[in-house]
Amino acid sequence: GPAIPIAPTRRLLFDAELLPYRSLPKSAFRLLIGLFAAICAAVGFAFYLVGAWPVVGFLGLDVVLLYAAFKLNYKQAQRKERLQLSEDTLLVRRIDPYRRERVWRFQPYWLRLIMPDPDRSDSQLVLASHGRRLMIGSFLPPGERFAVAAALRSALDPLQNSPARQTLAYRKFARK
Repeated sequence: GPAIPIAPTRRLLFDAELLPYRSLPKSAFRLLIGLFAAICAAVGFAFYLVGAWPVVGFLGLDVVLLYAAFKLNYKQAQRKERLQLSEDTLLVRRIDPYRRERVWRFQPYWLRLIMPDPDRSDSQLVLASHGRRLMIGSFLPPGERFAVAAALRSALDPLQNSPARQTLAYRKFARK
């Protein structure tokens, strides 16, 4: 889809596109399915010769189900997330496997990155601000989620520790 501009004059401090990991290229997928189908055909032919012809249908069903499972997996791999940070906005664009897009905007000065335990495989990376929470990179392996968190935290740090933010925080505190 078309890029959503953050602001025409703002420079990006962080720009990352998160994509699911694909360990099996399409050519290897075709080879795997072909080999599996050939093995099932040979085994099915052997069963057919001994009179157990119904087994052939089940072996054919195995091939169809394996093919469908891989196709579904490849469809899910088409999702992606784009993180773009400027001085005043963190834009998160999520595109699902059916090309539908959702967009979230966060004000970076108050944004918190939460990743409880980077060493656990189920530890998620969450953006939190003003009562809103958004999990990002859920399809990434833990090491990559941690790397994204570290890079984004490095880009956010100068913004969150700037004199402008400290003045704004002071004014907010002084009004109470």
